[in-house]
This record gives sequence, C-alpha cells and structure tokens, in this order.
Amino acid sequence: MSDISRELQQTVDHALHHNITLNIAGSDSKSFYGRQSEGARLEVAGHHGIITYEPSELVMTARCGTPLTQIEALLAEHRQMLPFEPPHFGDRATLGGAVACGLSGPRRPFSGAVRDCVLGCTLINGRAEILSFGGEVMKNVAGYDIARLMVGAMGTLGLLLSVSFKVLPRPTEEITVSLEMEPVEAIETMNRWAGQPLPLSGLCFDGSRVYARLSGTAGSVATAQQRLGGELLTQGEQFWYALREQEHPFFQGKQNLWRLSVAPATSMMDLPGEWLLDWGGAQRWLKTDAPAAAVFQTAEAAGGHATLFRSADRSGQRFQPLSATLMKYHQRLKQAFDPNGLFNLKRICSDW
Repeated sequence: MSDISRELQQTVDHALHHNITLNIAGSDSKSFYGRQSEGARLEVAGHHGIITYEPSELVMTARCGTPLTQIEALLAEHRQMLPFEPPHFGDRATLGGAVACGLSGPRRPFSGAVRDCVLGCTLINGRAEILSFGGEVMKNVAGYDIARLMVGAMGTLGLLLSVSFKVLPRPTEEITVSLEMEPVEAIETMNRWAGQPLPLSGLCFDGSRVYARLSGTAGSVATAQQRLGGELLTQGEQFWYALREQEHPFFQGKQNLWRLSVAPATSMMDLPGEWLLDWGGAQRWLKTDAPAAAVFQTAEAAGGHATLFRSADRSGQRFQPLSATLMKYHQRLKQAFDPNGLFNLKRICSDW
C-alpha cells in the first residue's frame, strides 16, 4: 500500500500557483479514449492499495492507482466480483481509470454500471483541496451525488484519490448458449428475453449469432438453458473476456470504431459498416468510414448518442455534441470543481 495523497496535493497546489495544466496518468491503458489531453504528466499509479474491504458488507474502498487485477483477485478469494465487469485494455489497468472513463462490460445491463456501484470518493479539486463525498453504505449517499459525477468525467473535474464501491457475490453456475439469427430477429429476441425472469448476465449479437450468458444457481441456469435452447458454448468465459477486452475478431482492423448507446429495441440504423450489438442491443459497436457528422446525427435521431471510441485522429469531435442547455451545466460543473482548468485540458472537448 502507498498513500501519496499529500504529495499529489502539493503537486496540484504548485500547478495552481504557476498556471500549469496537468495530464493525469495511471497505467495509460485507456489513454486512447477521448481526445489527447494537454499538460504536464501527473503520475498517479503510485497512489495504490486497498484501504478497507468488508466481504460480509459487500463494500470495498481502494486508492485509485490500485490495479484492477489486485482488486479482482482479492474479491475472487471471497467468491465476489465487481458488478460492472470493467474492461481493462491492459495488464496494469487501475481503479481510477475504470471510474474516470466510466466503461462497463457485458454484465452492465444486469448488474449495474460503474456509477451504480460507486458509494463515495475522495478527490483533489482544482483549488488543491482534498474533498470527500458519499460514504461506504447506500444510506450515506444523499443530497447531491457528487461521487458519481466523477464516473465518466475523464479526470476533468478533479484528481481521484480513492473510491468506495459495492461488490456482488459470484454466481455458483455460469454458462453461455448461442443461436444463429438474422439482425431483425436478434434484436426482437434479445429484448423479449430481457423482459423475462431469466438469469441473464450477458446478451450480444455478433452479426450472425446471439450469445446469452446465464448466471445463477445450478437449478435456475439449467431451467433457463432449457427454455432458450441453442448450442452450449464450451469456451463461454473466453468469449465474454474477448468481448470485454475487445480481443474479439470484430474489433480487429484500422477502421474507426464507434460506440452507440441507444434504446435496446432500436432497429438497425442506416449507417454503412459492420455492427456488433452488446447489452441486449443497448450498446452497439460500429466499424465504419462514415463521416462523424453522419454518425452523430443518426445516433441523435434514434434518441441515443455516439462516441468515436478508437481512431487514429485524436483531434476531432469524439463525443456526441451536447445541446446548449446540457453544455451550460457541464461548464458550470467544470467551473465549480476546476475553475482554472488544471486537469486533463481538452480531453473531452476543445474548450476544456
């Protein structure tokens, strides 16, 4: 364990008084995500360690430089897990990066997103103040839920020091079945299954087959398997790992990779390219050479939003453009937490 919070606070204070912008860096496993940040590199991986863990209470608090592998290994000893199944994208991925990027894996629709699991946090704001929000139990999360604002903020609101989050027991049984389907049938089927009392923990369509992961007691999984039918996937765990870590064949290649978030029942959208549907259809991956404006417009028309997830070009618009009203609130939050623009300048947009 290593607590360097005071050293980090001093660095932020120095930057504040010398007009230096800071580029927060952990393991760089997700440095590709978003725009290229500007500023002096601020290493935070040295601030690591699990502070408290109460298996019986299903709660853990850890410093943000703590590797996800360390957290998951300790949870596995107690047959527990992170509900949001975070993608690592690297062996040294940290808790802070998982929270800052707000990315969740295939289990997200069934067990909750990152923000659903965050109970509290400690951070350094743009005034070099160490602040704490929330707590270690759900009943402490009252009023303005500041801790969850940090999820997906990409480090633009402050430097995370520690996070308290809930965990869940691991299921006793887990299998994956697959069925061959056409896209229209796949979307209808996944939405029908999602509305039934099935022990689902993963549901995706790779363009030709629907894959359903069933997790729970042996009896509930066996009953659900009989209802769904299909072929039993012998390498089910490896399949969901490859999907989560983008090692599935779909993610290979140099085309722009887009992530579209829409209502699960949304029909196939009129955009050229190759699709993979996760989260029962709510998260859709698209490989395409279509112009960014066309993708953003199509996502907005479908009532969702798009993100240019991977691209050789880091300078352009990566996230769905916000309405004037939403942008106003974002700017007010930025002003409240980081009035001098110290942290991760231009990581989200060209203005801040």
